[in-house]
Amino acid sequence: MMINIATNYRRKYAIYLLNTNNTTNNMQAKATRTLWYDNPVREALLIIWHAANKICSKRLVPFLPEFINKLEKHNHINLSIETKNKLLSISSATVDRILKLEHKKNKKNVSTTRCGGILKKQIKIRTFSDWNEIIPGFIEADLVAHCGDTVSGSFLNTLVLTDIVSGWTEFMPLLCKSEANVISGLKIAKEIFPFTILGLDTDGGSEFINYGLLKFCEAEKITFTRSRPYRSNDQAHVEEKNGSIVRRLVGYDRYEGIDALHKLTKLYSVLRLYVNFFQPSMKLCSKERQGARIIKKYEQAQTPYQRLVNSSYKSEEKIAILMEQYKHLDPIKLLKGLQCKQEEFWKHAWNKPKELLQHNVNDHAPIGLLSVKEGTKKVENNILITDTNVDKAFVSLEYYKHSKKHRKPLDARTWRTRKDPFESVSQFLSTQLAINPGVTAKDLLNSLIKGYPTNFNMSHLRTLQRKIASYRNCQLQQEKDYQLKIMINQQI
Repeated sequence: MMINIATNYRRKYAIYLLNTNNTTNNMQAKATRTLWYDNPVREALLIIWHAANKICSKRLVPFLPEFINKLEKHNHINLSIETKNKLLSISSATVDRILKLEHKKNKKNVSTTRCGGILKKQIKIRTFSDWNEIIPGFIEADLVAHCGDTVSGSFLNTLVLTDIVSGWTEFMPLLCKSEANVISGLKIAKEIFPFTILGLDTDGGSEFINYGLLKFCEAEKITFTRSRPYRSNDQAHVEEKNGSIVRRLVGYDRYEGIDALHKLTKLYSVLRLYVNFFQPSMKLCSKERQGARIIKKYEQAQTPYQRLVNSSYKSEEKIAILMEQYKHLDPIKLLKGLQCKQEEFWKHAWNKPKELLQHNVNDHAPIGLLSVKEGTKKVENNILITDTNVDKAFVSLEYYKHSKKHRKPLDARTWRTRKDPFESVSQFLSTQLAINPGVTAKDLLNSLIKGYPTNFNMSHLRTLQRKIASYRNCQLQQEKDYQLKIMINQQI
């Protein structure tokens, strides 16, 4: 017991210290332990994470070798051999632990889908469990409406097309939601997809379920299917892209007109390259139920470009074009280009706040990231960072949602909205409080229930508590005023 009081040690720990030899040496050795993932590794990982647009660790770690080579090729970083080897051997859990502080720093949507039921019987339903394709070319399609808070009038839409096997995604801006615009977007997508479109799966909206699109798919020999109503999981692949890419990048404001359409087209021309070449994703391999548990196994994270290159069902000619294009792509330049085009497009939002017009891309650069002016170089902790075209490139591509101004706060309410149930016994209450200032509201209410069982019950407790609190506040204020009056009289 004396050891416990003197040292603040638990009994078993004190016994351990008394029975252990060279305790001081062991404690010194523990204190001088060096971190394996030191500061150079942390800084390099932070730069790579921001350049990858802050994706999760399970998507980032498998893509680290490819991403490091790309950044070194374009002279954005120059890592020592030791730092590079540590980065290539790092685990997802360690990445989460290192980036934990960075993660800490950092509406219900209006639905525009209207049922097009005239052709439902002619278009086959495909559910989420039917997707077992192994060939690229089977596409899920959906529209994202940029309508703001109301669906009235004409506004821009985004046609999102996602391949099931590879995850390759294209974004087609539309001036308005119509059959003709959807077909025009599909014609353009058919030319830029790196594979032949074999199937198209949509929701039940009237922009998709119509004779025009049905005839187009029949002419192009495309299998046309639809999902079930109110089952968004049937289109889980494209729905995920709607939220994680389009809504995150564009936001929820309203956009109209040709000028906004041109800016959105330029934005998507850069976005498709960054997403398809430098944003890895994981795909579900198997799902097994064991009792109440469901065990899911995912394949290693890959980019859509990597999945197409590794696919056995590919066009050698189109893959060669993609590989040549990939050689010249710089992820940081694409990221900076996205940020600039994002700012230009946001200026066309309806009812945009003044803060958005004054918004500067470099204002949101993360603190602690190393950046240098054009043509200069800087070396810190064996990391060479250069930036030939941009000043501060590592900005998260997120939609900065500005909160609405709150209305002027109302004055304190001094009126009643219903009759006071204790008005008839107010004299009794004031007398009891004067006699016994410490009495509780519950005791007073119990005495009132005994005297007036038809007038009061326990549901009046909260009302009585407020009344007593108000009475005591008045009494306290009267005492303060009285003491103040005495002090003034004494000074006079």
